[in-house]
Amino acid sequence: MNIIVEDFTKSWVSPSEYDYLLAHGWRHFGDNFFRYNINMHNDAICNVIPLRVKLPEFIYSKSQKKIQKKCDSFTISIDNVCIDSTTHTLFEKHKKKFIDNTPTSIYDFLSSKNVSNVPTAIKEVRVFDNEKLIAISYFAIGENSISSIYGMFDTDYSKYSLGLFTMFIEIEFAKSQDLLYYYHGYCYDVSSFYDYKKKFSAVQSYQWESKKWSSLIK
Repeated sequence: MNIIVEDFTKSWVSPSEYDYLLAHGWRHFGDNFFRYNINMHNDAICNVIPLRVKLPEFIYSKSQKKIQKKCDSFTISIDNVCIDSTTHTLFEKHKKKFIDNTPTSIYDFLSSKNVSNVPTAIKEVRVFDNEKLIAISYFAIGENSISSIYGMFDTDYSKYSLGLFTMFIEIEFAKSQDLLYYYHGYCYDVSSFYDYKKKFSAVQSYQWESKKWSSLIK
Protein backbone atom coordinates (compact mmCIF):
# COMPACT_ATOMS: atom_id res chain seq x y z
CA MET A 1 0.00 0.00 0.00
CA ASN A 2 1.28 3.44 -0.91
CA ILE A 3 1.91 5.87 1.94
CA ILE A 4 -0.53 8.79 1.97
CA VAL A 5 0.31 11.95 3.92
CA GLU A 6 -1.42 14.95 2.36
CA ASP A 7 -2.83 18.30 3.41
CA PHE A 8 -4.03 21.58 1.98
CA THR A 9 -5.64 24.80 3.18
CA LYS A 10 -8.98 26.10 1.96
CA SER A 11 -11.26 28.51 3.79
CA TRP A 12 -14.46 27.55 1.98
CA VAL A 13 -15.81 24.54 0.11
CA SER A 14 -19.32 23.94 -1.20
CA PRO A 15 -21.50 21.34 0.57
CA SER A 16 -21.03 18.90 -2.32
CA GLU A 17 -17.25 19.44 -2.35
CA TYR A 18 -17.22 18.83 1.39
CA ASP A 19 -19.03 15.51 0.91
CA TYR A 20 -16.52 14.53 -1.77
CA LEU A 21 -13.56 15.24 0.50
CA LEU A 22 -15.05 13.31 3.42
CA ALA A 23 -15.83 10.38 1.10
CA HIS A 24 -12.14 10.23 0.10
CA GLY A 25 -10.69 10.07 3.59
CA TRP A 26 -10.14 13.77 4.27
CA ARG A 27 -10.63 15.41 7.67
CA HIS A 28 -10.07 19.03 8.69
CA PHE A 29 -9.51 21.36 11.62
CA GLY A 30 -10.59 24.84 10.62
CA ASP A 31 -9.37 25.45 7.08
CA ASN A 32 -6.62 22.82 7.29
CA PHE A 33 -7.60 19.63 5.43
CA PHE A 34 -5.52 16.50 5.91
CA ARG A 35 -5.50 12.76 5.32
CA TYR A 36 -2.98 10.04 6.13
CA ASN A 37 -3.09 6.26 6.06
CA ILE A 38 -0.33 5.42 8.56
CA ASN A 39 0.58 6.65 12.02
CA MET A 40 2.66 5.74 15.07
CA HIS A 41 0.92 4.13 18.04
CA ASN A 42 2.71 2.63 21.05
CA ASP A 43 6.01 3.02 19.20
CA ALA A 44 4.81 0.95 16.25
CA ILE A 45 3.49 1.82 12.79
CA CYS A 46 -0.23 1.17 12.33
CA ASN A 47 -2.77 1.69 9.57
CA VAL A 48 -5.25 4.55 9.83
CA ILE A 49 -8.89 3.76 9.03
CA PRO A 50 -11.41 6.54 8.21
CA LEU A 51 -14.88 5.76 9.54
CA ARG A 52 -18.47 6.80 8.88
CA VAL A 53 -21.95 5.66 9.92
CA LYS A 54 -24.53 4.88 7.26
CA LEU A 55 -27.43 6.72 8.88
CA PRO A 56 -30.44 4.99 7.26
CA GLU A 57 -29.22 1.69 8.75
CA PHE A 58 -28.09 2.99 12.13
CA ILE A 59 -29.71 1.67 15.33
CA TYR A 60 -28.67 2.21 18.94
CA SER A 61 -27.18 -0.60 20.98
CA LYS A 62 -28.46 -1.40 24.47
CA SER A 63 -25.47 0.31 26.06
CA GLN A 64 -25.98 3.42 23.92
CA LYS A 65 -29.64 3.57 24.93
CA LYS A 66 -28.56 3.41 28.58
CA ILE A 67 -26.31 6.44 28.04
CA GLN A 68 -29.21 8.36 26.50
CA LYS A 69 -31.48 7.47 29.41
CA LYS A 70 -28.84 8.50 31.95
CA CYS A 71 -28.62 11.91 30.24
CA ASP A 72 -32.38 12.43 29.99
CA SER A 73 -32.45 15.28 32.49
CA PHE A 74 -29.91 17.42 30.63
CA THR A 75 -30.88 20.31 28.35
CA ILE A 76 -29.55 20.42 24.78
CA SER A 77 -29.05 23.25 22.30
CA ILE A 78 -27.77 23.21 18.70
CA ASP A 79 -26.74 26.56 17.22
CA ASN A 80 -24.03 28.45 15.39
CA VAL A 81 -20.64 28.32 17.08
CA CYS A 82 -20.08 30.76 19.94
CA ILE A 83 -16.60 30.82 21.44
CA ASP A 84 -17.01 32.50 24.83
CA SER A 85 -15.45 32.37 28.29
CA THR A 86 -17.40 29.23 29.20
CA THR A 87 -16.02 27.53 26.07
CA HIS A 88 -12.44 28.23 27.10
CA THR A 89 -13.09 27.21 30.72
CA LEU A 90 -14.57 23.88 29.64
CA PHE A 91 -11.75 23.31 27.15
CA GLU A 92 -9.08 23.86 29.80
CA LYS A 93 -10.79 21.43 32.17
CA HIS A 94 -11.35 18.76 29.52
CA LYS A 95 -7.83 18.85 28.09
CA LYS A 96 -6.40 17.66 31.43
CA LYS A 97 -7.70 14.18 30.61
CA PHE A 98 -5.16 13.86 27.77
CA ILE A 99 -1.91 12.02 28.42
CA ASP A 100 -0.38 12.53 24.97
CA ASN A 101 -0.93 15.09 22.21
CA THR A 102 -2.64 17.54 24.56
CA PRO A 103 -4.35 20.31 22.56
CA THR A 104 -3.40 23.89 23.38
CA SER A 105 -6.49 25.80 22.25
CA ILE A 106 -9.99 25.31 20.90
CA TYR A 107 -8.59 26.94 17.76
CA ASP A 108 -6.53 23.81 17.19
CA PHE A 109 -9.85 22.44 15.87
CA LEU A 110 -11.81 25.49 14.70
CA SER A 111 -11.06 28.55 12.63
CA SER A 112 -10.31 31.70 14.63
CA LYS A 113 -12.11 33.79 11.99
CA ASN A 114 -15.69 33.33 10.79
CA VAL A 115 -15.80 30.21 12.91
CA SER A 116 -19.33 29.14 11.92
CA ASN A 117 -18.55 29.14 8.19
CA VAL A 118 -14.98 27.85 7.73
CA PRO A 119 -14.66 25.74 5.66
CA THR A 120 -18.43 25.04 5.55
CA ALA A 121 -21.37 25.49 7.92
CA ILE A 122 -20.27 24.60 11.47
CA LYS A 123 -22.68 24.01 14.36
CA GLU A 124 -22.17 23.38 18.04
CA VAL A 125 -24.01 21.17 20.50
CA ARG A 126 -24.23 22.40 24.09
CA VAL A 127 -25.37 20.25 27.00
CA PHE A 128 -26.49 21.78 30.30
CA ASP A 129 -27.19 20.41 33.75
CA ASN A 130 -29.73 23.04 34.79
CA GLU A 131 -27.74 26.25 34.08
CA LYS A 132 -24.31 24.61 34.13
CA LEU A 133 -22.57 23.96 30.80
CA ILE A 134 -21.19 20.43 30.93
CA ALA A 135 -20.38 19.50 27.31
CA ILE A 136 -19.83 21.01 23.86
CA SER A 137 -19.26 19.36 20.50
CA TYR A 138 -18.74 20.75 17.01
CA PHE A 139 -19.79 19.36 13.66
CA ALA A 140 -19.69 20.47 10.02
CA ILE A 141 -22.48 20.09 7.48
CA GLY A 142 -22.21 18.95 3.88
CA GLU A 143 -24.88 18.23 1.30
CA ASN A 144 -25.56 14.63 2.33
CA SER A 145 -23.43 14.23 5.42
CA ILE A 146 -22.07 15.76 8.60
CA SER A 147 -18.65 15.40 10.15
CA SER A 148 -17.90 15.44 13.86
CA ILE A 149 -14.97 17.77 14.57
CA TYR A 150 -14.33 17.84 18.31
CA GLY A 151 -16.11 17.21 21.58
CA MET A 152 -15.30 18.17 25.17
CA PHE A 153 -16.98 17.77 28.52
CA ASP A 154 -16.71 18.56 32.21
CA THR A 155 -14.66 15.70 33.63
CA ASP A 156 -16.72 15.84 36.85
CA TYR A 157 -19.46 14.26 34.70
CA SER A 158 -17.35 11.42 33.30
CA LYS A 159 -19.84 8.76 34.42
CA TYR A 160 -22.39 10.12 31.92
CA SER A 161 -20.29 9.35 28.81
CA LEU A 162 -20.96 12.83 27.48
CA GLY A 163 -18.50 12.41 24.62
CA LEU A 164 -20.71 9.65 23.22
CA PHE A 165 -23.90 11.48 24.16
CA THR A 166 -22.98 14.52 22.06
CA MET A 167 -22.20 12.18 19.16
CA PHE A 168 -25.72 10.75 19.47
CA ILE A 169 -27.12 14.29 19.35
CA GLU A 170 -25.14 14.96 16.17
CA ILE A 171 -26.45 11.74 14.66
CA GLU A 172 -30.03 12.68 15.50
CA PHE A 173 -29.53 16.10 13.93
CA ALA A 174 -28.22 14.47 10.75
CA LYS A 175 -31.14 12.04 10.65
CA SER A 176 -33.61 14.90 11.13
CA GLN A 177 -32.13 16.50 7.99
CA ASP A 178 -32.39 13.20 6.05
CA LEU A 179 -28.63 13.06 5.60
CA LEU A 180 -26.91 9.84 4.61
CA TYR A 181 -23.59 9.72 6.47
CA TYR A 182 -22.08 10.66 9.80
CA TYR A 183 -18.28 10.90 9.64
CA HIS A 184 -16.81 10.49 13.10
CA GLY A 185 -13.09 10.34 12.50
CA TYR A 186 -10.29 7.83 12.23
CA CYS A 187 -9.36 4.69 14.13
CA TYR A 188 -6.38 2.32 13.89
CA ASP A 189 -6.09 -1.31 12.82
CA VAL A 190 -4.76 -2.08 16.31
CA SER A 191 -6.34 -1.56 19.70
CA SER A 192 -6.27 2.11 20.73
CA PHE A 193 -8.11 4.95 22.45
CA TYR A 194 -10.13 5.37 19.25
CA ASP A 195 -11.80 1.96 19.45
CA TYR A 196 -15.03 3.52 20.75
CA LYS A 197 -15.57 4.90 17.24
CA LYS A 198 -15.91 1.34 15.94
CA LYS A 199 -18.78 0.53 18.30
CA PHE A 200 -21.60 1.96 16.20
CA SER A 201 -24.02 -0.01 14.11
CA ALA A 202 -23.85 0.49 10.33
CA VAL A 203 -20.25 1.71 10.61
CA GLN A 204 -18.19 1.66 7.42
CA SER A 205 -14.46 1.95 6.79
CA TYR A 206 -12.63 3.54 3.88
CA GLN A 207 -10.35 1.33 1.81
CA TRP A 208 -7.42 3.46 0.72
CA GLU A 209 -6.41 1.26 -2.22
CA SER A 210 -9.84 0.74 -3.78
CA LYS A 211 -11.12 4.17 -2.70
CA LYS A 212 -14.36 2.51 -1.61
CA TRP A 213 -16.30 2.16 1.64
CA SER A 214 -17.33 -1.17 3.11
CA SER A 215 -18.76 -2.49 6.37
CA LEU A 216 -16.17 -2.42 9.12
CA ILE A 217 -15.03 -5.80 10.34
CA LYS A 218 -14.89 -5.29 14.11
